[in-house]
Amino acid sequence: MSEAAELPERESMEFDVVIVGAGPAGLAAAIRLKQIDPEISVVVLEKGAEVGAHVLSGNVLDPSALDRLLPEWRQEETPIKTAVTEDRFFLYGPHGSVRLPNFALPKLMSNHGNFVVSLGLVCKWMAEKAEALGVEIYPGFAASELLFDENNTVVGVATGDMGVTRTGEPGPMYQRGMALLGKYVFLGEGVRGSLAKQVINAYGLDQGREPAKFGLGIKELWEIDPAKSKPGRIEHSFGWPLDDKTGGGSFLYHLGDNQVYVGFVVHLNYQNPYLSPFEEFQRFKTHPDVAELLKGGKRIAYGARAITEGGWQSVPKLVFPGGALIGCSAGFVNVPRIKGVHNAMTSGMLAAEKAAEALKAGRSRDQLSDYDEAWRSSPIGADLKPVRNVKPLWSQYGTRIGIMLGGLDMWTNSLFGFSFFGTKKHGKPDYACLEPAEKHQAIAYPKPDGELTFDKVSSVYLSNTNHEEDQLVHLQVKDPALQKSSELGVYAGPSQRYCPAGVYEWVKENGEDKFVINAQNCVHCKTCDIKDPNQNINWVPPQGGEGPVYEVM
Repeated sequence: MSEAAELPERESMEFDVVIVGAGPAGLAAAIRLKQIDPEISVVVLEKGAEVGAHVLSGNVLDPSALDRLLPEWRQEETPIKTAVTEDRFFLYGPHGSVRLPNFALPKLMSNHGNFVVSLGLVCKWMAEKAEALGVEIYPGFAASELLFDENNTVVGVATGDMGVTRTGEPGPMYQRGMALLGKYVFLGEGVRGSLAKQVINAYGLDQGREPAKFGLGIKELWEIDPAKSKPGRIEHSFGWPLDDKTGGGSFLYHLGDNQVYVGFVVHLNYQNPYLSPFEEFQRFKTHPDVAELLKGGKRIAYGARAITEGGWQSVPKLVFPGGALIGCSAGFVNVPRIKGVHNAMTSGMLAAEKAAEALKAGRSRDQLSDYDEAWRSSPIGADLKPVRNVKPLWSQYGTRIGIMLGGLDMWTNSLFGFSFFGTKKHGKPDYACLEPAEKHQAIAYPKPDGELTFDKVSSVYLSNTNHEEDQLVHLQVKDPALQKSSELGVYAGPSQRYCPAGVYEWVKENGEDKFVINAQNCVHCKTCDIKDPNQNINWVPPQGGEGPVYEVM
């Protein structure tokens, strides 16, 4: 916004704990705080139009954390209904598949006792639980700014101004954001949260840690032939269509009502700038096994989201003056299990317990060091430590050898508590793994058939994404000249391919290459913020309430 614009002073509200993000971590923290002391005042800010609107996950839910948070949930009416009945693993080739025997897999990979769920619906249910305890939840309010005092302590957050035009000036519907002040601030924004990124950089929370690592998960919901529906069956695969150097895999999760989640994950440390995760997902659906399952079915919904993959080695310091990181803002996903919700909830509960202790002792706006010290000896650490080498082994040795070594490492860790590999390093951050276009050949992807495979435009439509066009573009290019000389000139414009929503284009205008940002298409996956080879794109929240609306994802 123009510095010349005179802005009205923000209104403010004060709470004991301010939580950014109504995902499983934020809601678990809010519920736990109220369970410990109903007098603790708690507010949760959610940038989605409603709770669950921006939540996208597989999801096969490990209920262990929920059992600790809400032990009575199994006797209640909840959206957690479809228990896992079958657990299958496959290696895919272009024309067929090989099933891996379950007995050969470490016990920690078993999904016995887990549930196939819509995480968005689970979060809505958790929000109702939190509100019944007295938690204030404000959906449609994006926390866009950290507030500091004179000692560089975080004292709260500010919601974004509404009605700012594309030129950066207040429009006729302008409304100043609010300041929400807290004795402690929890950042549970999910993967690559914009405020979490600022906090990590400002306080050097990632010093001494391995680089954060990420994947891109793309997901569709299908309604299939009832004869093919197997509620509770889950299938994971790796291999085709990705080559051996490119990490990733798939999932097929059968729900009730003849519905199945079809998902595909590409690790974002891939090298080839011509690779398109979206197009690889479309190719995956043409595999004989998948095509047969989906034949005669109907695609209902689409979405995409980045996934944290760094695990044990990459978790930053979790506390800073005035607050803490919780959930996927810290990065607690177990990569081989493709699960993180139980760890996110545990982190929220753990942070809540330490904050409640501090508040009871009369403390505020200091560092909750006990929380940072506790996570590795908690159920989170017990979940992440045995699988810590799976991702780096996969990255170093490729899919086939890397997965075999990773499996061996999980066996020795789970049976004997040690690893032949110690704790391996991840190496370069994902953006630095991308290689110049001259080292690679362009990939000719087939055109979509409109029945099994689709284009990005029709896919984004199914995500119910909406952004007001006359607002500041929330995808900030720091140096336009660098984008043209390097992102296009050296890497052949990979933004056009890594984005699963058609946000970025390079077009010719009067004979000149022009970088076009279709911000209204953005599904908030954050891939551009992660994978741009120059770290030249900065994702920040748009106006509150905008973006995708995932109803059952």
